[in-house]
Amino acid sequence: MTDSIGIDPALVERATARFIQRFGDDPAPKVAVGPGRVNLIGEHTDYNDGFVLPMAIGRAVVVVFRPRDDRVLRGHSVAFDETKEVGLESLAAPGGDDWLSYVAGVAWAFAADGLEARGLDVVVDGDVPLGAGLSSSAALEMATARALAHVGGLDWDPIRMAKLGQKAENEYVGMNCGIMDQFASAVSREGHAVLLDCRSLETRPVPVPEQARVVIMDTGARRSLAGSAYNDRRAACERVVAHLQTIDPSVRALRDVGTDLLDSAEADLDPTDLKRARHVVPENQRPVLMEGAFQTGDLARAGELMNDSHASLRDLYEVSCEELDQMTKIARDQPSCFGARMTGAGFGGCAVALVDADSTEAFCETVLSSYEEFFDLPAALYPCRPVAGARILD
Repeated sequence: MTDSIGIDPALVERATARFIQRFGDDPAPKVAVGPGRVNLIGEHTDYNDGFVLPMAIGRAVVVVFRPRDDRVLRGHSVAFDETKEVGLESLAAPGGDDWLSYVAGVAWAFAADGLEARGLDVVVDGDVPLGAGLSSSAALEMATARALAHVGGLDWDPIRMAKLGQKAENEYVGMNCGIMDQFASAVSREGHAVLLDCRSLETRPVPVPEQARVVIMDTGARRSLAGSAYNDRRAACERVVAHLQTIDPSVRALRDVGTDLLDSAEADLDPTDLKRARHVVPENQRPVLMEGAFQTGDLARAGELMNDSHASLRDLYEVSCEELDQMTKIARDQPSCFGARMTGAGFGGCAVALVDADSTEAFCETVLSSYEEFFDLPAALYPCRPVAGARILD
């Protein structure tokens, strides 16, 4: 097993070959890539105006593209083996929710923001596992934005493009996502995670120590309850904020709440709502604390923060599941593991572990085989280092 330092060349070759097969090779197409992402820590803090610490990974969506002379967007999906097209003049929100709608939605968002969106032929391919919570949709949006910016002669503005990707997903596709996924795919630097302030949208690159590997652990359990649970948790946070505003009008979100203020209102809050807030308030500090641990190379401390995060998500926010708990337990039982936690919305999907770089292969083999003794699911482990954000390949 090798580290996913960059984008798999075989993926690019396959997508390019499919483009030439479908659309010809004259003139030669270009290739844009949008990486998936994993959130290292800071879970369910984004919609509370808090901090998150994602990083882009070497699993990506590839968009092979060539401009057209008309106002048509014609696309082919390798995964679905189908070709569709739509006229750019006919795009209107809300649109559809199929794979082409994510591409068309970005073109629509460009036009809505006053940017030219030219007609394109595109082939879409990728190796971001679908449904695992690694943000294949944002990866596709950012690869598409790269392609549209390139053919339009636009300078790449990653923050603007991340916002347009979110706009496409929220308003055109109709998925109420936050901004973290698009930011991670757009602004990341090789070797760095991204500390994102979800209120101000300010970012800081955070070097991930060379002696560490991040291992994404896909449980194979898909997140059937995540949508309804997300809405319930978000509503609980909003109820707590509404009550705390009667005590301190400066409170705008749980980002503004400390433990003392939360404790002072304990008797007046619904016990379940209080539990949810007791996760968010300390979890919001963990990304900044993990930044400090990475900067000093204190991987043991970084691992402790991950372990604490998982316990909080399991016991207070109650969004873990048996598969995630077992995967993280097996991971933490390995001497090479500094810490592990569930990542994403919960109720399935992926966990993430911080592992000694020299022991990554043995860690992955042991954890996977041990997990398979408990669950007959299509689990997989992906060791990775942080990669650069969306880009055009030379």
